[in-house]
Amino acid sequence: MLVSLLGAAEIRALAADLDVTPTKKLGQNFVVDANTVRKIVTAAKVTASDRVVEVGPGLGSLTLAILETGAPVTAVEIDHRLAERLPATAAAHGVPEGALTVVDNDALRVTELPGDPNVLVANLPYNVSVPVLLHFMETFPSLERGVVMVQAEVGERLAAPPGSKTYGAPSVKAAWYGRWRLAGTVSRQVFWPVPNVDSVLVGFERDAEPRGSEDERRRTFAIVDAAFQQRRKMLRQALSSVLGGSSAEASAVLERAGVAPTARGEDLTIEDFVRIASA
Repeated sequence: MLVSLLGAAEIRALAADLDVTPTKKLGQNFVVDANTVRKIVTAAKVTASDRVVEVGPGLGSLTLAILETGAPVTAVEIDHRLAERLPATAAAHGVPEGALTVVDNDALRVTELPGDPNVLVANLPYNVSVPVLLHFMETFPSLERGVVMVQAEVGERLAAPPGSKTYGAPSVKAAWYGRWRLAGTVSRQVFWPVPNVDSVLVGFERDAEPRGSEDERRRTFAIVDAAFQQRRKMLRQALSSVLGGSSAEASAVLERAGVAPTARGEDLTIEDFVRIASA
């Protein structure tokens, strides 16, 4: 039996049966268009040989599209009602036993996943998208690539290059792990309920080798946070609290790293921040 996808009417019926009212708090805008979930899976280049983790499967529309490829899926769901129903939905749509594993937990608290997934595919709500992505990249080094659907503002920030108006701390922290890019747009009309913001797909590929140790990552991220705490501030001032306690001491560290003390965080690459952290 081939895996079949959810239609808009069935999604609404499932929600009614579970007494689920999509809430802004959990970012529950369910995708009701089969072409869109297939578009996401295609953008992620999922094949049967992959092992996929999905965050926030909801009622299962994207989950079934991933399972349609033959790849096993581990789905992490914070809503207990949705987590409990998902296996039955999958079985009813032709998913073979053992292909889907549901983890009933908050994605930000998950520290272990079965099967060492190598691909991340998800529809992430605005309020947790960046924390979830960074947590998963830090916690699960087996993740080699992925595609996530996020609000346009978040996606543009994650993929922003240095010097652009949307470049910020999330851009630099994401770049620690690898390369990020915009991978497509998504119509508001494919969601239920229809959101009042645009969404995009963001793809990533993890670097072949880690950029540094965990201690180096923590130090680099602390410097990144300080640099962007007040935008458009010169680094000798912005980093004084984390580089010696004064502008003069911060300037000395920056000069050793080959970075101008008068530069601003918005102009620095991840490589610049790493050099500052190790100077």
